[in-house]
Amino acid sequence: MTFNWACPVPAAAFPDRIALAHGEGARLSRQLLRNFILPRLDSTSAESLGSDAHAPPRLQDAAELVSGATPLAFCTDAHTLTPLQFSGGDLGSLAIFGTVNDLAVAGALPRWISLALILEEGFSTEELGRLLDSAAITARTCGVRIVTGDTKVVPRGAADRIFMITSGIGELQPPVPPGPASIQDGDCLILSGDIGRHGVAVLAARGQLQSDLKSDCGSLVPAAAALQATAGEQLRCMRDCTRGGVAAVLHEWATETPLAFELDEARIPVSPAVRGAAELLGLDPLHLPNEGTLAAVVSRDAAANALQALRDLSDFSRAAVVGVVRPRSLSPVLVQRGAGRPRPLDEPAGAPLPRIC
Repeated sequence: MTFNWACPVPAAAFPDRIALAHGEGARLSRQLLRNFILPRLDSTSAESLGSDAHAPPRLQDAAELVSGATPLAFCTDAHTLTPLQFSGGDLGSLAIFGTVNDLAVAGALPRWISLALILEEGFSTEELGRLLDSAAITARTCGVRIVTGDTKVVPRGAADRIFMITSGIGELQPPVPPGPASIQDGDCLILSGDIGRHGVAVLAARGQLQSDLKSDCGSLVPAAAALQATAGEQLRCMRDCTRGGVAAVLHEWATETPLAFELDEARIPVSPAVRGAAELLGLDPLHLPNEGTLAAVVSRDAAANALQALRDLSDFSRAAVVGVVRPRSLSPVLVQRGAGRPRPLDEPAGAPLPRIC
């Protein structure tokens, strides 16, 4: 038997070459953005960074825009997936939900979307039609309009069948969550539902697992609106847990606060199918991607009402308070697993599930 060993993060991958791990939404993605991409763009100007031009830029899902009477949020994303369909969705629905959710967790009501296509020569028009129909149906379900777009065709072998690129504009709904810099000692961490279903659904679609589990691919607009309405100004921040899962979100937030997140594994909602798949493959459910699950930090006083508001929504009945904010000592993110002391939760560094969104 021959084994082919490969490191997901080659030692010489950066800055000379881009590795798959740079696209997984975790530490290397953040380093690529902060150290290479953002310094070359106007988004790191003193005006955009506020009073401290030397502070790291906030890596939010959507940028806040001030134009006229209604403040807006604007986001953009590129979507690539192998395979193009999975239990509970496809690339078309995922592209729309992903953009809608980025706006929702920024505190905005999604209104308009652009959709651009990069098509590889030879791609099936029948399959393209199915994906476009799915995107259109999803947009109508979310109450947004696809108002503009673009299409490019590249030679065979120059792309992987199809890439869908979306941008979205939404109207910010007060009170807008101020962001992770506002997190305080004693705050509570809430997850809107069970985690890891999207990652397992994609693995099953690839034939790497046998599972009929459906992805959580769906809209977070109702959940975000419920949190804003019930927690109000006690809602610190929200984020959808896509690439890198919950662990990546918490480690990213930890770069903007001197505090630490302490999770209780027993409270984290994980379905038996996801737990079994994770144990089989040696993965942590906290690292698995989601496409319809958010993390939010609220004050301790607002946590009970915020949690009940989520559970009153049929799609978020498994919402749970899964952790608290503590003074930082050992690690920025800790998890209590059974008896003993909380242990550091590593940030995903490699690419265990490439091409999931």
